[in-house]
Amino acid sequence: MSAVGISNVAKYYGRLAALADVSLTIQDGEFFGLLGPSGGGKTTLLRSIAGFVEPDRGEITIAGKTVSNIPINKRDIGMMFQNYALFPHLTVAENIGFGLSVRHRPKSEIAERVRHLLELVRLSGFEARKPKQMSGGQQQRIALARALSTNPKVLLLDEPLGALDKKLREEMQFELKQIQREVGITTVFVTHDQEEALTLSDRIAIMNKGGVEQIGSPREIYERPRTAFAASFLGTANFFEGVVSGRSDGLTRIELPDGQAIFTTDEAPAGAKVTAAVRPEKLLAGPPRPEAPQGRINTIQGRVTAEVFTGNSVTYKVDAGDRTVTVFVQNRTDERFGPNQAIALTWEAFHTILVAA
Repeated sequence: MSAVGISNVAKYYGRLAALADVSLTIQDGEFFGLLGPSGGGKTTLLRSIAGFVEPDRGEITIAGKTVSNIPINKRDIGMMFQNYALFPHLTVAENIGFGLSVRHRPKSEIAERVRHLLELVRLSGFEARKPKQMSGGQQQRIALARALSTNPKVLLLDEPLGALDKKLREEMQFELKQIQREVGITTVFVTHDQEEALTLSDRIAIMNKGGVEQIGSPREIYERPRTAFAASFLGTANFFEGVVSGRSDGLTRIELPDGQAIFTTDEAPAGAKVTAAVRPEKLLAGPPRPEAPQGRINTIQGRVTAEVFTGNSVTYKVDAGDRTVTVFVQNRTDERFGPNQAIALTWEAFHTILVAA
């Protein structure tokens, strides 16, 4: 078992809490993402697992063993940095085998391990090249192979694809996930890129101000965020603030400040002030509909204020009462909505998610 346990881990820099009593468990073989803004605590947590940062309190375990007082080189981890940190004077083979060399492993063992890893990362035949002769994507794979060379229990990745351009980064996301699956190693990675977190992670911890906002699968957090921060950081969300006026037939009615009303299947007591989130792609845009919301379909009225064409979709900004609503419309038809055009936005009540503000 190579699970990683984080129990009430805290780290302070003066009065600033870089980590505020963080507790979570990363399962054996899991690809676990730490997602959050700069200063959110994700890198501090990763470096605490690695041993570069010593927490002020709490416990970190790897495969059930406490590592708090174990030096970095004894923690049985592999780490890949954003800038790869390859040795420019060494060949590809020497870079990959470096960790085994300093452990004084037999040359035959090192050669066999390097050969296997080059096959794994699809770089066979590049053994004698220097890093500067390799592309950015190839350097990334060399760094990954080096991190795996000692057959560690846990692989730690710090913004692993951050140095690549967009197209190459998207390609490498799938390669990295495939390699992790082939090896079966428990992997923890830091990213601030939403798409990267969604693509790579089995589960994600969204971090903010040193704490964990929510932990779950990418689909779970995206579809059912618990907080406004989680909803806005993993994807885009529209927020509606209002007061609950009642509940019937499995629907909670929320009165909005402009006199319109929306419904949700989530429960909240009458009179409660609530914040609801709705993803832009859940909304349907169409001609004005004068009727009030009916049943499980929400309807609000508005006017288009901006249109942005992004290729596979069109993003509209809609002035709807006291708020601006973002709508993603798939590029499937020739129908378009021009500036200042009156439209109606509709969506199912199930897609109205009550979140903590």
